[in-house]
Amino acid sequence: MYDPLQLSRIVEKQVTRGNERKYYRFRGGRWYGGIATADCVGCNLKCVFCWGFQPRDNLRSYGRFYTPEKVFRELMSIAFRRGYKLVRVSGNEPTIGRRHLLELLEFFEQTEKLFILETNGILLGYNKNYAQELSKYTHIHVRVSLKGTDEEEFSKLTGAKPEAFRLQLKALGNLLNYNVSAHPAVMLSFSTYENLKRLKDRLREIDKLLVDKLEEEYVFLYPHVVEQLKKAGIKPRIAFTPDNIPVEFI
Repeated sequence: MYDPLQLSRIVEKQVTRGNERKYYRFRGGRWYGGIATADCVGCNLKCVFCWGFQPRDNLRSYGRFYTPEKVFRELMSIAFRRGYKLVRVSGNEPTIGRRHLLELLEFFEQTEKLFILETNGILLGYNKNYAQELSKYTHIHVRVSLKGTDEEEFSKLTGAKPEAFRLQLKALGNLLNYNVSAHPAVMLSFSTYENLKRLKDRLREIDKLLVDKLEEEYVFLYPHVVEQLKKAGIKPRIAFTPDNIPVEFI
């Protein structure tokens, strides 16, 4: 098992350069009702269901370095052409490369666009000052994606040390303590109802409103994801094919 914090440091050295960060794609999409997306390279988790595992695992061969201003311009161009009000960084883990992310957020403070920060929360849970820094931005909402409902599921799905799951929960607490708009999402394809119930009890201990805001997340069976799951010997209880994703998950 690996330590996500140690992996963060290793990955950061390869995907950041000064205030630059590696990205492999810019795109528009139907999620959130329409959003401009920059897909970054490199993550501190190795989820077995990850659809972006190739840029996650091939840091040298994927993507190229972009300054925060260049990423801003790419996202704004897509948003303008398609009439989107939302932008995001996705694909891997955007909190790796703190300087780059904060400078990128500075640019969006000058716009009316809402920046959706999609993160596993590991670094925000480990360092409350990171969450505090996010609190100075008014055009941000943080979506913390929990990898399973408890330590055991987390470790099974990511291969990481089980205790790192608690950093995901800690991230939610840190964000709320600094009045940063946030909500939890949870991967439920591999979970039982009983485990979900226990997770909700833990979320209530942080803030009872988190349960009401909890977003359900399920595996989408892209061919490369199916192959990864087979290799790991893990079968989802609930999953959807890319051409049959329920509208409520888009």
